[in-house]
Amino acid sequence: MHIAAWRHPDAPRHASMSLKHYQHAAQTAERGLFDFIFFADNLHVRNNLAPANVFSRTGYAVQLEPITLLSAIAGVTSRIGLVSTVSTSYWEPYTVARLFASLDHISDGRAGWNVVTSATAGDARNFGRDEAHEHGARYARAREFVKVVTGLWDSWDDDAFIEDKQSGIAFDPDKVHILNHRGEHFNVRGPLNVARPVQGHPVIVQAGASEAGQNLAAETAEVVFTGNYSFEAAQAFYRSLKGKLPVFGRRAEDLVIMPGLIPVVGRTEDEAKARHELLQGLIDPVVSLAVLSRILGEVDLAKHPLDGPLPDLPESNASKSGFDRTVQLAKSQGLTIRQLCQSVVTMGGHRYVWGTAKQIADELEEWFHGEAADGFNIIPPWLPGGLDDFVDLVVPELQRRGLVPTAYAGSTLREHLGLARPANTLASNAALAV
Repeated sequence: MHIAAWRHPDAPRHASMSLKHYQHAAQTAERGLFDFIFFADNLHVRNNLAPANVFSRTGYAVQLEPITLLSAIAGVTSRIGLVSTVSTSYWEPYTVARLFASLDHISDGRAGWNVVTSATAGDARNFGRDEAHEHGARYARAREFVKVVTGLWDSWDDDAFIEDKQSGIAFDPDKVHILNHRGEHFNVRGPLNVARPVQGHPVIVQAGASEAGQNLAAETAEVVFTGNYSFEAAQAFYRSLKGKLPVFGRRAEDLVIMPGLIPVVGRTEDEAKARHELLQGLIDPVVSLAVLSRILGEVDLAKHPLDGPLPDLPESNASKSGFDRTVQLAKSQGLTIRQLCQSVVTMGGHRYVWGTAKQIADELEEWFHGEAADGFNIIPPWLPGGLDDFVDLVVPELQRRGLVPTAYAGSTLREHLGLARPANTLASNAALAV
């Protein structure tokens, strides 16, 4: 996660294109009994719209396509969940439904879909647009997109495929369902050409923190990632989102909220501090300014004094939660643009901590018992060492406190997270001829 991770002396070169690198990280996380691994994704080369001196200094500018990658990881792991981002802005529901249903079968029920809307011009310009769709329009499309995908996953009953060789009947025609969706954004007939997923539906994950994002999550998500710098902000978000669930006929336990945490772990405080300072010393100020500019909606910060305050900025069409969180951080701590650059690229919108295993476990326990989190999206500052340190030092401390298990109790991602397997929403409908 740390912007200078690729420059760490122990980070392997060309890691972002290495299958073995990611397989090793997944196996380490499985050894640490993580519920799932998660890959974010972009539909563009990061910083490719920036000046050459910024673009050429961008680490991990290229990355493997995540569904392909997770399919390869599925073969070298057995329990850990496999979650990937796929955008609703530039994909089609049928394709996404097919991809995640296939991954769920390949992994024996370990797939999850992180539903996002694409907010950057970099993505837009690879799909025939100059700019991203307007914020409200993105979420309207996303809501219908999720409805279509989950409907397609219910195309077949769980026991539809008889495959009776003697009679020649391959499947029960009463157990296939045609969606026939016709909406504002999509017309999709169905059925899906993949059997119903092992989990019924792969787990739905979201990360939107704006009002529109929270409403979409309250209606459709089962796991929510969130970025909060403070315990109080995390509590407020937790209560706000959980409070929206009854409107959609849902219970608190139907949704798992997981704030992001970037931990730099040491066996002593001095060791942790030294590891933190090593990473901070590798931050390129040219790149950090470009990152801050992007978060704030591609505003030109170079024309403002770096050691002056962040100027008043117009609301952007970028991620509203990222924009608001960054502006609030600058105001609440009185940061200059230069200081804000250093903070934002270190935290990436999440809580960043350094310390011993005990100190980090103390914070996780406080947030969990204080209704600020149901769990945590642990974001290693660099790989492989950042994850190795957490698994080897923090996980045993959490196990001693009874906060995480000592063995996997189930085999599917839903079982890991305590989420119910959804009923087939189309099973009671009259079957249609295929």
